[in-house]
Amino acid sequence: MLPYGRQSISAEDIEAVSAILRGDWLTTGPTVTAFENAISELTGGHRAVSCTSGTAALHMAYAGLGVGAGDEVVTTPMTFVATASCAAILGAKVVFADVEEDTALLDPAAVDAVVTDRTKVIAAVDYAGHAADYDALQPIADRVGAKTLDDAAHSVGGTYKGRPVGDLADVTTLSFFPTKNLTTGEGGAVVAKDPAVGQRVHEFHFIGLVRDPDRFEITDEGPWHQEVHEFGLNYRLTDVACALGLSQLKRLADFKKRRTEITARYNEALAGVDGLRTPAQRDHVDPAWHLYPVRVLGDRRREIFEGMRAAGIGVQVNYIPVYWHPVFANAGYQRGMCPNAEQYYREELSLPMFPDLTDSDVDRVIETLTKLVS
Repeated sequence: MLPYGRQSISAEDIEAVSAILRGDWLTTGPTVTAFENAISELTGGHRAVSCTSGTAALHMAYAGLGVGAGDEVVTTPMTFVATASCAAILGAKVVFADVEEDTALLDPAAVDAVVTDRTKVIAAVDYAGHAADYDALQPIADRVGAKTLDDAAHSVGGTYKGRPVGDLADVTTLSFFPTKNLTTGEGGAVVAKDPAVGQRVHEFHFIGLVRDPDRFEITDEGPWHQEVHEFGLNYRLTDVACALGLSQLKRLADFKKRRTEITARYNEALAGVDGLRTPAQRDHVDPAWHLYPVRVLGDRRREIFEGMRAAGIGVQVNYIPVYWHPVFANAGYQRGMCPNAEQYYREELSLPMFPDLTDSDVDRVIETLTKLVS
């Protein structure tokens, strides 16, 4: 089975991890700091806090922004459930806005129609690696006193109008799952423009521990003292994982280049095929393609999905609209509320996309798909 996504691990990656295992630090040590500094440099120079997953990053980001009961978080249904569920876990009401018909990115006009004075965060998702329209979303957030969040699980390494992902929204979350643009095994990070938000994010992921003596409320203890002002969780990443991440960062440009080449090869072969629709791309965006989401027209997506799997090609579907999940449907969310997202879901098929995919692998995917469609 040709997988739809897969990590690329080099001898240098293995040696980087082995060196940590031979050293003194396994968990949160100097390699974590080095990795966070490297992520900061990649994403515009803002504070980066590493963590155990992209889901943890979302939880941390919403907590760092002060999301809680009575707040509303506006987001897209065309994403993995964690973009919404991590806000709901903190007590917020999740409000879904529809996506653009062609890109499946959060539609600023749809956002503008649903924001209120209770909107705390507008959370966009860089679907498939293509950055959302942050120049349109930020003024909407500013008008109602909200913050923007870029769920950039798909898009690290990409740019929008020449600016790097991580510099586009008030807060950005990253994922380093094995199928993503670089990996730490499991892992993620939060990038915060506001240093105060970055500090709250850090403390939340560090069990809520405060270690700054100037902020202590208990002032008569010794130099060992640390205290908790607000509850947090242990979402800390390890030196082992960050060693892999640092090594992978050295290869990120090559990973992106190969993903772009694969996308171009798919586009060239599939653009004129009846029954298929290739992904849209805005002129001002240089995506870090994480997915290749072709659209299968004529209500044939399931048929083609099953045919591709039977042929040994590991296609996937990304994603069922979030509010279709029973946890949201049982809370009163109704199908039909975001028609563009629902139509996109009915047609979307993710073709294999990872850096070690060969041209012959890509051609096999193309040949199989075109035969099935025709």
